[in-house]
Amino acid sequence: MTADEPQGTPAERARWKRYLADERAEAAVYRELAARREGEERDILLALAAAEGRHEAHWLGLLDGDDTGIPRADVRTRMLASLARRFGSIFVLALAQRAESRSPYADDPDATAAMAADERIHGEVVRGLAARGRRRLAGTFRAAVFGANDGLVSNLALVLGIGATGVPAPVVLFTGIAGLLAGALSMGAGEYVSVRSQRELLEASAPDPGARDALGDLDLDANELALVYRARGMAEDEAVDQAALVLARVQAAERLQAPTDAIGSLEHDDEAVGTGTSAAISSFLFFASGALIPVLPWLFGMSGLAATVTATVLVSIALLATGATVGLLSGASPMRRALRQLGIGLGAAAITYALGLAFGTTIG
Repeated sequence: MTADEPQGTPAERARWKRYLADERAEAAVYRELAARREGEERDILLALAAAEGRHEAHWLGLLDGDDTGIPRADVRTRMLASLARRFGSIFVLALAQRAESRSPYADDPDATAAMAADERIHGEVVRGLAARGRRRLAGTFRAAVFGANDGLVSNLALVLGIGATGVPAPVVLFTGIAGLLAGALSMGAGEYVSVRSQRELLEASAPDPGARDALGDLDLDANELALVYRARGMAEDEAVDQAALVLARVQAAERLQAPTDAIGSLEHDDEAVGTGTSAAISSFLFFASGALIPVLPWLFGMSGLAATVTATVLVSIALLATGATVGLLSGASPMRRALRQLGIGLGAAAITYALGLAFGTTIG
């Protein structure tokens, strides 16, 4: 190869250009997300964008700076960029987590070991950022997803079971509406009680803020603070070391007259469970919206087998959507979660429908 000849075969250069396009698109995703955040999260996302820029420079170097004919990034990365521009949501981070975990650099001879390691670590960084968003959504989102799924499955099973007995269509309709109201009110009340109870348990486990005031007077030799950490699950040696470190900070803070809240030794990391009111409202509304779907065919005047098939199809689509949403947020395969949700929901409805047929035959 002479100095004027480009590096690599045409196939290799095509692969490098594809990688270059993907790196540029991924850097754009992180910059778009950073523009919607502040503080530490913004800095982390910009650092990820800078790392993708280093990878971009590697491929551009192999191409001798020739970035003509660069293809479009793959569909997944373009979709991420579009979502980041429009929403900047937890969904984008969850998808980015999956994208980073599928990097081909570990098996590509033209990628450096550092680049492959970067991509693995990027997956963990994005996982951490996504986990923050999941914690913020935890209480309300859990109530919303469970509420919608329960509404879909329970009311589909109810109207199919009642419809299979051969009762008139108005009876099926009013049964479905009654199931919607009863289920939504029950779910809302249950979520409120559940979340309030969970928060009260967490509050009961939180350290007493007044315990900080006693730290400066503890006996350094006895070091009762070690018992606190042992009670929290630390091994004895680790608890003793941690307690000694905290007391040393207390003494230093007292000498410097620093505020005691800078010590941070007795902080308790509560799980983000949301509020009882928000969980109850989300659960009520999403159960009601889910339970309305299987009733729609009868609400619009359909009856018999046509209404049954239509309700089943509508609920199947909704189950696939809720399953895929949970899969995206959890960083798992959306299709697998969607099919699992569909199978469970239709299985429950099929059993109820079969029982309805049996009862209808018996009654008839």
